[in-house]
Amino acid sequence: MNYSPLERWQLIGVVASAVIVLSVPAWLIRVGSAANREEVADAGPGFVGREACRPCHEAAFESWKGSDHDLAMDVATEETVYGDFGDTLFTSKGVTSAFFKRDGRFFVNTQGPDGEMADFEITHTFGHEPLQQYLVPFPGGRLQCLTIAWDSDLNEWFDLYPDQEIPPDDWLHWTRAAQTWNAMCAECHSTDLRKNFDASTSTYDTTWSEIDVSCEACHGPGSDHVTWAEIQPMARPEVDYYGLVVPTSGISSHQQVELCAPCHARRTELGDWNHTTTALFDSHLPSLLDEGLYYADGQILEEVYVWGSFTQSKMYANDVRCSDCHDAHSLKLKFDGNDLCLQCHRADAYDTADHHFHKKIHQGKPSDGALCVKCHMPERPYMVIDERADHSLRVPRPDLSQELGTPNACSQGGCHDDKPLSWSVDAFERWYGLAKKPHYGPTIAAGREGRPEARDDLIRLAGDELYPAIVRATALSLLGRYPGEESTRAFAVALADAEPLMRYTAVSSVVAASPGELVGLVAPLLFDPMRAVRMQAAVQLADVPNEILKPYQREALAEALTEYRQAMEYSLDFAFAGHNLGNLAARLGDAAEAERYYRIAIAIDDLFFPAKANLAVLLNAQGRNEEAEALLRSILDAYPEQYEVAYSLGLLLAEMGRYAEAEVFLERAASGMPEHPGAARNLRAIREYLAQVETNSKSSN
Repeated sequence: MNYSPLERWQLIGVVASAVIVLSVPAWLIRVGSAANREEVADAGPGFVGREACRPCHEAAFESWKGSDHDLAMDVATEETVYGDFGDTLFTSKGVTSAFFKRDGRFFVNTQGPDGEMADFEITHTFGHEPLQQYLVPFPGGRLQCLTIAWDSDLNEWFDLYPDQEIPPDDWLHWTRAAQTWNAMCAECHSTDLRKNFDASTSTYDTTWSEIDVSCEACHGPGSDHVTWAEIQPMARPEVDYYGLVVPTSGISSHQQVELCAPCHARRTELGDWNHTTTALFDSHLPSLLDEGLYYADGQILEEVYVWGSFTQSKMYANDVRCSDCHDAHSLKLKFDGNDLCLQCHRADAYDTADHHFHKKIHQGKPSDGALCVKCHMPERPYMVIDERADHSLRVPRPDLSQELGTPNACSQGGCHDDKPLSWSVDAFERWYGLAKKPHYGPTIAAGREGRPEARDDLIRLAGDELYPAIVRATALSLLGRYPGEESTRAFAVALADAEPLMRYTAVSSVVAASPGELVGLVAPLLFDPMRAVRMQAAVQLADVPNEILKPYQREALAEALTEYRQAMEYSLDFAFAGHNLGNLAARLGDAAEAERYYRIAIAIDDLFFPAKANLAVLLNAQGRNEEAEALLRSILDAYPEQYEVAYSLGLLLAEMGRYAEAEVFLERAASGMPEHPGAARNLRAIREYLAQVETNSKSSN
């Protein structure tokens, strides 16, 4: 029996992960990006190691020695291991682990991948303060990070997930993929790291030129520079940057920030980082102010590091750079206390009680209340004990906390968290007046909630160049939830934006009325200087008919698709890459290949639901509805609030003629997405149908 008012089921949007960057119109799931560096690295100068730099740069070397970069990773020795391995016991969540030494080597007895207790040798240290982690070699070239770490301040062991039960088969367990050093954290703790993941055997052959973050991590491979420096001074030729690949002086503030960004941003790798460029979008793809990563007003929430917050700041807009506050080699702050900020800000205007309204001495003791960073750089703990500051340098806005539920500096722990929020709002208005500057937070919050009235504000925000690029791009990405002519115009304008983050976001979301129009809008970006943008343009154009592309466009499309595939294959140890390649194959009509990649993604992470959702669509198209149903139900078992999936399951069940069951899931979808037009409409339709069936049944009786 057919029921015409019901739409054929279709997944219409599933939460995308931070690393998903490609979109597939058929079911609107976003996917990721890639990299190919080996030709460049192999053809250019090589890495020589810090000892080759030291004779001429002894002062910089001494400053770097002992820094966070120097101690980022090391071989486990008596000198490098901070933890207590003197037959120490540590119990967490019912598991007692023992740390001990044997024949001068370091071991832990703890729960293994099969849930049984076993001895594991620790071969490397990871970081040094406020915590130190430890790496254990596993088969297949993997190094696994223990999730019991050493608190370097309190000198005690602690659990990195104290409130979370993590069974041995969970992706987060220390023996599983989430804790695999090769994929998750190696790139930023060593220099010239080559992951060397072999997807066919699921093994690694990871290498590095130096175990820690050394000179060439920032300055690039130095063999040409060393060759130049070894020439007698009077005979040295004039070469750009003295033969260094990456200039670190004479560059703009934004170039320097991008130089640091590969390791100080929440981002996706587009391949092995070859340390040869300051163009971030050629090697990495940073995250937007996505829900779950940032609060709606842009404050840090998840572990997002620095770039995303700092690029929101007025300091970034006014050409302040990392090295204005941090010594480039020791990484230490250049000045203590407010003296750091008074490099640029007048003491008589800002370092006074007339500005901050706090006493420098409180109850006879120095008070933090008068510190600039206390109000403008509130901290959050990560990895339980690692306090990290928000670098957006924002003005505290307790009024936004009232409106959006975001945190504010006044109410942070140790300050005025013993007072109600209204107390902070009243004090703020008493000191600074009732007038408030407009903020993008309410617009982002409304867009996240899909409120209809947010569309025009998102369009205005995306097009206003006075706002930071990451804010504008976030607004643009949210606009993807509001299809229509106005949104399409906003995407078309953003395709030509000077900021690569805007171009990338626009090309990810733009929708055209016809393939010809899509080619007109997107094909120029196949020649974009930034690889991330080129690859996304290729994904958008992957399935347009060949005949509407000019020969030079077809050639550029093929090259960019190759870049994209290489990038995804590089990351095939992550679920998102298999998912993205599955989407691409599906788009190109290769269902078997699409299914293969989706299943690779699911095998890596059974909880990565976008791959399951898209595989369900694929199976439905082949008439394998029972398999599709099982996949959607498994998603909802793990994520009951995935209302889009509930909607899709409701439509699938309706298609299968199981209308009473369909009503249950459509009702769940409609209640969870009250603004969703299809959910409410289809729920109404199916209820009318079921009522009619009941009426007919009574009549026939």
